[in-house]
Amino acid sequence: MHGRQARDLARLSFELGRQVGLVVSRRGRMETVVVGGPERLAYPDLGRLRRGATRLAGYSFLHTHLAGGLGRDDLAELALRRWDLMAVLQVSPQGQAGELHVAHLLPQPVQGQDLRLLEPFTAGRPPLDLAELVGSLEDELARLSASRLVQQQGRALLISVSARPRHQAEDSLDELAALAASAGLRVVGRVIQRRSRPDPRTLMGAGKLGEVLLQALRRGAGVLVFDQELTPAQAHSLALATETRLKFIDRTQLILDIFAQRAATREGKLQVEMAQLRYLAPRLTSRDDGLSRLTGGIGGRGPGETKLEIDRRRVRQRLHRLEAELARITDQRRRRSRRRRQLGLPMLSIVGYTNAGKSTLLNALTRSQVRVEDRLFATLDPTSRRLRFPRERQVIITDTVGFIRDLPRDLRRAFAATLEELKQADLLLHVADASHPQLRQQIVSVEKILSDLELDRIPRLLVLNKIDLADPQVVESLARRMDAVAISARDPATLPALTQRLQEMAFVNPPPGPGAFG
Repeated sequence: MHGRQARDLARLSFELGRQVGLVVSRRGRMETVVVGGPERLAYPDLGRLRRGATRLAGYSFLHTHLAGGLGRDDLAELALRRWDLMAVLQVSPQGQAGELHVAHLLPQPVQGQDLRLLEPFTAGRPPLDLAELVGSLEDELARLSASRLVQQQGRALLISVSARPRHQAEDSLDELAALAASAGLRVVGRVIQRRSRPDPRTLMGAGKLGEVLLQALRRGAGVLVFDQELTPAQAHSLALATETRLKFIDRTQLILDIFAQRAATREGKLQVEMAQLRYLAPRLTSRDDGLSRLTGGIGGRGPGETKLEIDRRRVRQRLHRLEAELARITDQRRRRSRRRRQLGLPMLSIVGYTNAGKSTLLNALTRSQVRVEDRLFATLDPTSRRLRFPRERQVIITDTVGFIRDLPRDLRRAFAATLEELKQADLLLHVADASHPQLRQQIVSVEKILSDLELDRIPRLLVLNKIDLADPQVVESLARRMDAVAISARDPATLPALTQRLQEMAFVNPPPGPGAFG
């Protein structure tokens, strides 16, 4: 910008009493003019901005400021839109053009900073060739992009936006971090924002989103993981904002991804695919009217189907096929269940929060070799074994998928066939991790899910597992108050008390009602 242009722009902004912004191409052509208020300016959202992690926008943004220089919103907008340059022209109280303040992104952080502020200068007298600077920045971005994208793919930034107190948000992010680790992601940072109501477009607001993108750049994160479920509108807005530089997923998507990794049987894979399709269906928002087709003949006139409509129709058709196939598998499961009933054997099902040690307990009681891992949702497919007691008494004991707080609705619906087997149980063994700091909250979460599934009327026994990792006095007090059995599934010496209690409840005494948190 030349001196005369700066003076004209400053005088216009002063006379209007408002900020004035310009979108300028690399050839120096003014593409768009934006007029804001005295203190704030609505940044333009241009569809023609260049996309990609190896490129800048192809345009610079300059606006006047009546009372200062580059602000936090300007720097957030710089990261959000990847402008070539973000510039602010100061306007004096007399309406004269002051200094220009210019910032640009850095290809890689320098001393923890991912952008650079140039020394303020007078219009027409930049300290260096700005066009050459922008060209060198893009060359460096292209050179670093290949190795950086590989590094970023597995690095995640966790984000929580809610009205909950900070300590509750931290606890929730702890669980989200465990989920991310189970999915193979490396957590490199956390962002917590308290809002009374989420932003309907971006959940957190444009300014905060810009700060998050800056932090993601600084930490080399390639994935944004939201603790809250994103609405279709929010997902669409975030896709436009993050473009191709970052992936973003919410808690539900993360859980679905873990389930997709773990599903081993045909039934499990069907259930996971159904949940994914149900989640995807309302989020199909891409439009491609160029693919609308005109068909000839009577009754065939009109725009036809858009690509969006075709995609939705295909999702519906696929869901119908999956539901039919899953119904056949469910019928087979019911027939197996009826045959077990005919044997007259009591049926016990193990339920509990994910990673509480359910599969380990099944192995310990039945001397089985069910796969056990110290991570969330290691077991998806139900496994049934016989548990033998003295005097030739036997029961069928089944390990089921673990529960989690706010279990996604689509996932719960897809796994209805698996969870239906719980309704056939004579007794539920609710296994809880006695060493977990959120023990009480996890017990309450499981009890709520059981109630939602209409399983709260089935008698159940609370089992406090992993006592070898917990304070013995605390465990003893909890077991007494909750009428629970305290064990360590890895220590056979702690199991006789549990097997004795199971034998009494299954064959002699009528089982008790719900536990202390029922």
